[in-house]
Amino acid sequence: MVKFSKELQAQLIPEWKEAFVNYWQLKKNIKKIKISRRAQQKLEERNDFGRSFLDRVAGIGRKIVSLLGTSGGEINREIIQVRRQGGDEEAIYETDLDQLFSERDEMKEFFERLDEELNKVNQFYKTKESEFLERGEILNKQLQILVDLKQVLHDRRRKSFPSRSDSVPRSNSSSLRGSDYSSGSPAESEEAQSEGSTGVDDVIAALERNGLNVIGSGRHKIMSTKKGKPTTKVGMRIDIPATTPTRTITAVTSMLWEDLVSNPKKEVRGDFINRKKIQCAEKMIRGAFVELYRGLGLLKTYSSLNMVAFTKILKKFDKVANQEASGTYLKVVKRSHFISSDKVVRLADEVESIFTKHFANNDRKKAMKYLRPRQHKESHMITFLVGLFTGCFVTLFSIYAILAHLSGMFSSTTEAGYVETVYPIFSMFALLSLHIFLYGCNLFMWKSSRINYNFIFEFSPSNALKYRDVFLLCTSIMTMVVGAMVVHLLLRSNGFSPAHVDAIPGILLLLFTGLMICPFNIFYRSTRYCFMRVMRNIICSPFYKVLMVDFFMADQLTSQIPLLRHMEFTTCYFLAGSFKTHQYQTCTSSKLYKELAYVISFLPYYWRAMQCARRWFDEGDINHIANLGKYVSAMLAAGARLTFAMRPTPIWLGMVIATSSVATVYQLYWDFVKDWGLLNPKSKNPWLRDDLILKRNSIYYFSIGFNFVLRLAWVETIMHLNIGKMDYRLLDFFLASLEIIRRGHWNFYRLENEHLNNVGKFRAVKAVPLPFREMDSDD
Repeated sequence: MVKFSKELQAQLIPEWKEAFVNYWQLKKNIKKIKISRRAQQKLEERNDFGRSFLDRVAGIGRKIVSLLGTSGGEINREIIQVRRQGGDEEAIYETDLDQLFSERDEMKEFFERLDEELNKVNQFYKTKESEFLERGEILNKQLQILVDLKQVLHDRRRKSFPSRSDSVPRSNSSSLRGSDYSSGSPAESEEAQSEGSTGVDDVIAALERNGLNVIGSGRHKIMSTKKGKPTTKVGMRIDIPATTPTRTITAVTSMLWEDLVSNPKKEVRGDFINRKKIQCAEKMIRGAFVELYRGLGLLKTYSSLNMVAFTKILKKFDKVANQEASGTYLKVVKRSHFISSDKVVRLADEVESIFTKHFANNDRKKAMKYLRPRQHKESHMITFLVGLFTGCFVTLFSIYAILAHLSGMFSSTTEAGYVETVYPIFSMFALLSLHIFLYGCNLFMWKSSRINYNFIFEFSPSNALKYRDVFLLCTSIMTMVVGAMVVHLLLRSNGFSPAHVDAIPGILLLLFTGLMICPFNIFYRSTRYCFMRVMRNIICSPFYKVLMVDFFMADQLTSQIPLLRHMEFTTCYFLAGSFKTHQYQTCTSSKLYKELAYVISFLPYYWRAMQCARRWFDEGDINHIANLGKYVSAMLAAGARLTFAMRPTPIWLGMVIATSSVATVYQLYWDFVKDWGLLNPKSKNPWLRDDLILKRNSIYYFSIGFNFVLRLAWVETIMHLNIGKMDYRLLDFFLASLEIIRRGHWNFYRLENEHLNNVGKFRAVKAVPLPFREMDSDD
């Protein structure tokens, strides 16, 4: 049977860990009581030595009399009393101990701690409950506005197409059916768009039905009324986040136009409300309801787990202290707010009803797929396949190494073309597989450490990759790659035409490209498409809103510049037909190739810098500008090293040392202080941080040193540790692998710090932005 302490550790909400009952500290208090009672029993046994039997009976009798009390001699009189101070909102519980416990400090300390935990749980529950209730009210208002605006669109369609829309039943204010605005032929859609979107007057009429009275004709000036008298000027607009390039450009252009050209005397009609905006607004509100329901579920879990914790710890106390205090205290716990309040349950039922009605066409089963997504069970087949592919990879790699040695492909000068062919492509797959393998290790460590990476990355728990899935991807890719290497080597060594054999690496590359964009639901389609969306967001920076997964992936790309360079060479190699002519200098010696080398070396840093600029634009945090400077310094250092490799002059050597030193210091500071949150001189853990997930501090000190050493890998560009003809390729591959290892090592602490920031702010539910926003008329 699993101990409750381990069960609680496994089931509690990581972000709310500090708000749960400190069950482990209460167990320590009970252990103190147990030790104290043993010492007291030994002392009593010594004092009772030599006493007669009658004396012992008399002593027992006195103890019984002391328990009788004065109210009619009731033996079952409560030995503790729990007082409640303050009203319902600010109730504080305090336990009064009977005279029996007054001389025992351990008992007093236990109940004081128990009162603190009960008050803490109650206060946190009330805070979260009020937050969710307020969020529910806001969502109801947002939903009502959405219903009215959709009704306006429906009415305009009826006017535009009376012959067809008369047969469509009029949607009431409580219906949110997608067919109201998404159905119809393409011709109807184009005609409806051409006739104009929903204008300001129709929107104002819809808002007036929600109790808002519109005055003036400027920027949607609205005045709320109370008993016919205006009270507060507000405004209402659809605030769709600029998450795409088109919306971003439109938002920036509109802002600049309003700031530079707007004339206050000129009447401004404002934004038109079209069906596309309504669709975006509905999607946002639907996501907000899903997150609200998830938060309510977490709060119910919080309540039930704490109730079980109080029950378990009080039973332990009764057993150790040989008393019956749990019944009295548990009555108080059950009457406390976090157990007696039913507001969360009623709100959850209301959200289910609203979601089913408005977003699932009264299909409860469909609604529950959104509100309670099921997580895929871990299959033993995946574990079996990981082991199978691992064994195949090891076997094929051993065969390849033996065949390469026997054929002398790597030692023969006549077979230099073989290395030129296989190295760029197969090393590219090797670096990619190493990165995937380290990501699987990260997932395993994050799961073991209770770091909620799905919440941080905003992954769906139903289709997010587990670490076994990642290991399956890694081993299957490497098995196919090494298998292709064996076939390629066998054909080359048996005298087949290199012009035909050297096409195998290109076929392998096309195969993986086709698998990546394959539309069929095979080989983790949702993950593949998610990866392509993230890459699209990165490449189009800064026109997409930057999410955590976007800049996290962009950071990974800064460590994969050698892989991108190999992709550049491979593309040129096959497009130029060099695999037929074996003119390998065609790609490496051309001016365009050298210029592209600069572009590819700059691109990951440029994308990351543009993401920092976009985050500064969205959030206004100056730290993002400082982070942008880090990537600019990295771009300068990469350019200097690349130029020095082409023109090794003393001037460029000095430039490499200067730029790389500045970039390295900048990067180390940002790694340790900003990304990892370490090097805090005032921390209770010397030069670390106050909260650490790993138990041993020495691991963090080792990680600091390890990251510092690997950040200095650029020194190799000055020392030129090349021995023999082949060493420069092997050394480049080794250094590229070290950078990927450093990045995988960095990933764990980066997400650990992000998780602890969420824990510090008790953020366990995503805050979804809402489309309809009120603002002062002066804005």
